[in-house]
Amino acid sequence: MSGAPSRRSVLRGAAGVALAGSLARPASAAAEGAPDPTHSLWYRQPASVWTEALPVGNGRLGAMVFGGTAHERLQLNEDTLWAGGPYDPVNPAARAALPEVRRLIDAGRYAEAQALADKALIGTPRTQMPYQPLGDLILDLPAVANADIADYRRTLDLDSAVTETRFTAGGTRYRRTVLAAPGDNILLVRLEADRPFDLNVALSSPQPQTAVTAEGPALLMHGRNADHAGVPGVLRYAARVQALTESGSIAPAESALAIRGARAVTLVVAMATSFRRFDDYAADPLALTAETLAQAVARGPARVEADATAAYRALYRRVALDLGVTAAADQPTDLRVKADRAAGDPALATLYFNYGRYLLIACSREGGQPANLQGLWNEATDPPWGSKYTVNINTEMNYWPAEVTALPECVAPLVQMVRELAITGERTAQAMYGARGWVCHHNTDLWRATAPIDGAPWGLWPTGGAWLCTHLWDHYDFGRDREYLASVYPLMRGAALFFLDTLQTDPKTGRLVTNPSLSPENVHPMGASICAGPAMDQQILRDLFDQVGQAAAILKVDAALAAEIAAARAKLAPDRIGSDGRLQEWQEDWDARAPEPRHRHVSHLYALFPSDQIDPDRTPDLAAAARRSLEARGDESTGWATAWRANLWARLRDGEHAHRIIAYLLGPARTYPNLFDSHPPFQIDGNFGGTRAIAEMLMQSRGDEILLLPALPRAWPTGSIKGLRARGRCRVDVHWREGRLTHAVLTGDEAGRRTVRYGGERREAALVAGRGVKVRLG
Repeated sequence: MSGAPSRRSVLRGAAGVALAGSLARPASAAAEGAPDPTHSLWYRQPASVWTEALPVGNGRLGAMVFGGTAHERLQLNEDTLWAGGPYDPVNPAARAALPEVRRLIDAGRYAEAQALADKALIGTPRTQMPYQPLGDLILDLPAVANADIADYRRTLDLDSAVTETRFTAGGTRYRRTVLAAPGDNILLVRLEADRPFDLNVALSSPQPQTAVTAEGPALLMHGRNADHAGVPGVLRYAARVQALTESGSIAPAESALAIRGARAVTLVVAMATSFRRFDDYAADPLALTAETLAQAVARGPARVEADATAAYRALYRRVALDLGVTAAADQPTDLRVKADRAAGDPALATLYFNYGRYLLIACSREGGQPANLQGLWNEATDPPWGSKYTVNINTEMNYWPAEVTALPECVAPLVQMVRELAITGERTAQAMYGARGWVCHHNTDLWRATAPIDGAPWGLWPTGGAWLCTHLWDHYDFGRDREYLASVYPLMRGAALFFLDTLQTDPKTGRLVTNPSLSPENVHPMGASICAGPAMDQQILRDLFDQVGQAAAILKVDAALAAEIAAARAKLAPDRIGSDGRLQEWQEDWDARAPEPRHRHVSHLYALFPSDQIDPDRTPDLAAAARRSLEARGDESTGWATAWRANLWARLRDGEHAHRIIAYLLGPARTYPNLFDSHPPFQIDGNFGGTRAIAEMLMQSRGDEILLLPALPRAWPTGSIKGLRARGRCRVDVHWREGRLTHAVLTGDEAGRRTVRYGGERREAALVAGRGVKVRLG
């Protein structure tokens, strides 16, 4: 990924016209007839499998676009179509068995404790509800079926959020575009040609009791969701497609539409379910889709598209990254992923960063569900890990880039999910632990189940809700909105109350620890996962307790409770360094004997990233121990775990090591041809973790301190990034040349002071509200 910027990158650095309040986009190579290698994914052939298709989404509706010629498939998702219905999975035996599980753990009888926990504490059912596909929109061009195809190109333009498929067949030039409109809540598909053409349009679904009918220029598909694990399906769903043509005719053909002699066809697609909230599924999807479709058609496709593009660009264009462009970037995206890393393609890292921001905008918008394990896109009725919300790392990683890369609006669905988990989690806390507050274990779903699932080795981890609450605080800390903080404080307070009631005193040390718990998904050398006080729990609780205390002080409430929380915080077990120099993952010095020395999870390094409890300057011994742990775990892991490692090395300010991991993450072992992250199989968290890692290499902030280029690798010698956000409502632009900072520009939303650091230098900067302040160091 090395090499000097080419002339093309210099051209892209020129200022362009931008929307009001947004950054100018670099002049696009698309205007020169070639896709911009930093803002476009493009291919010379249709997708043959799902992980080659291109995603579009508006936060609620999603489609995977295959870019076929005679036969096109758009695989469809609606973010509230999950299996099952409301259920309470708390094991009725849990509360009575809990004291004995704790006693066995304290006695060091871990395998016995785990066996009892697996029988009595794990939820019923032992699984949760999976996310579901709605179905497929099928487009067939009869005249193309036997024709030779030429001039084929398939593109996803990240700057407009539009997929385009172009080809020539039988002397006719075809062009098809797909976009997802957030305000109108529809998908818009347009097909045009330079000669009249025929088109057949159909819908299908794997969901039970599905019916498809055609009436005039429209298709209607409706049905209900599936039962799962003994939980009956209660959701109804509907999808409607209306065809608008320029010339030609439209006629129903059984359960499809037959369009004949058209010069252009626009398909308006609406989808909905009966879901309103985890405890309310009485909406009318037939009425909702009919109303949505009528409103979009009345506004007209041109207006819908223009508004969708403006709404998208208002978010996407806030940040501009330039790492340089070399000749390697001229290849189609799939070939760039496969290329030898030594070829030098820094623009691929830029594309990956931009793609991560695109995906977050596409799958997490206010009013929709949070990004799940696959974001918004899923074609399987039994997807990997249910495509749920795994909150022992994966859901949190999905939101790592949101604040830093100027997408705070995308956090809204996550905040809403925590509000709902506090309701269901309160029932779980009382029924299972006899505790105040609320708890969420390592997974949840659309129905906001919070009990432990899967089995004791994985599910008996009570700290998921606490980790989610740190995101509530981060959203405040970046935006400093006191009204927002007041609205989420009860959620943070409730999470802290649960641990005040459930923390146990370690009989060996007298310290407060979680019990029972585990270090997510890892096995310790005593033949089990279950234990007391794993390092990650203690680290998360230090953050939670600190943040609740700070929030209480800002809001001037709960002084007595804040004091109680601070006292408990002081009694938490500290981080420890083991005999081999590693940061201990458990209370005991077990790391050197762990059965899986290169385990994918690096949970005990939470304190280094995403937290900042461990820092090379403030806690050098712990930072050195974290480095030893990282070296022992190795660089290459599953997709998301690789991305986490890149962030950790960036926090250690080792740019070469972080870049080496990024290069592996962007290669064919961990990235599919459509740039989706390969766990394998596909999980979107690796995309979001990789995006954050690139940002973390270029700028870090803690409190009112900003670090510039803390982990800049040699492979990115000259470049810039504009529009990153630091904590405290501050925008940061960074420029560097030949591996050295030239200058940074800080723009605060309000007046204040920041400490700016670069290398060994430190400078105080006075911010003036709304005005950029140039800072030079080095």
